[in-house]
Amino acid sequence: MTATHTVTLQRVLRAPPERIYRAFLDPAAMVKWLPPHGYTAQVHEMDARVGGKYRMSFTHFASGHSHAFGGTYLELQPGARISYSDAFDDPNLSGEMRTTVSLRAVSCGTELVVVQEGIPGVIPPESCHLGWQESLILLAQLVEAEIPG
Repeated sequence: MTATHTVTLQRVLRAPPERIYRAFLDPAAMVKWLPPHGYTAQVHEMDARVGGKYRMSFTHFASGHSHAFGGTYLELQPGARISYSDAFDDPNLSGEMRTTVSLRAVSCGTELVVVQEGIPGVIPPESCHLGWQESLILLAQLVEAEIPG
């Protein structure tokens, strides 16, 4: 069995759970906030229902190197919980990861907890943690904005 890592991140965002939930399932939102600094993203497929598949890729802006990944939605509780599998196309990053996003309304917005399990051992957990931190900064900028529509 290959060594894997788990990372857990917790944030409180000034936004309702429903808005954050939508940001995890809307392809246009995903490409805006999910890729860490220095990367762009493309959603190739997103069937946001239990058993539905998704597939996307991140491209390193400076080098143009791209890596694709995808998985299956395992659990969707609107405004509360999302769980999905993840696997990289790269055979050097084998194995299946599982990401669980939990949302809970709190007095000033929403508590967000992200747990990603099964991260391939060749990826340092601190690098994965750093990438998620960068992504969650971008998520906060997207969902906390109060712009009259």
